[in-house]
Amino acid sequence: MATVHIGAEKGDIAKTVLMPGDPLRAKFVADHYLTDVTLFNDVRNMLGYTGFYKGHRVSVMGSGMGMCSIGIYSYELYHFFDVENIIRIGSTGAYDPNLKVYDLVIADSAYSESTYALAQCGRDRDFAYPSKSLNERLIELAHQSGHHPVIAPIHTHDTFYVENTAEHFSEKFRKYGCVCVEDESFALFHNAEILGKNAATILTVANNLVDNSSVDSEKRQNAFTAMMEIALETAISL
Repeated sequence: MATVHIGAEKGDIAKTVLMPGDPLRAKFVADHYLTDVTLFNDVRNMLGYTGFYKGHRVSVMGSGMGMCSIGIYSYELYHFFDVENIIRIGSTGAYDPNLKVYDLVIADSAYSESTYALAQCGRDRDFAYPSKSLNERLIELAHQSGHHPVIAPIHTHDTFYVENTAEHFSEKFRKYGCVCVEDESFALFHNAEILGKNAATILTVANNLVDNSSVDSEKRQNAFTAMMEIALETAISL
């Protein structure tokens, strides 16, 4: 049955969901890659679609920005709609000076100073981890497609705007090995773990916080196709 956030019924959503932050990126995936598409959610304009990719049923849905938002949507997808796998396809800001715009990163862990896990179930932790088998499959399909993503820890942050930015990101890179920053993966990994489900994250570098290179919002929405295609190939291989 529908929840207050997702206006779908059981069976409307595939077992594997690609989850960008931007609902318009979800629409882009549905429009450009899926056939026989149905819209299963437009509550709060958090668009969700189910269709077929190379004959396999796949869903894609936006998560919104931040751990609270993806925490709600991923929990409901796992718990109420029997979703087994969520692959986050997101943008990221690089801490590593060697990462360039459009480079790919697959998270092998997500560090956060957030209290999300503590508030959600009383677990005091700084790192959350993707599902081993799903992450290995994502990495394998990335390499098979000719891409060479960086496999490394990432930083999931509560705050987009930070005072003393340079000092902040260099400390996370130096102390924890985090090569980039985003806002959702820690909560996604935590929810998957406590619910016995699977999660992984593949990111495209949208800007580098060292040299200030970046791409605009339209390209962030529509041009990050390599990670979309890797995630789709992973989804249909499960």
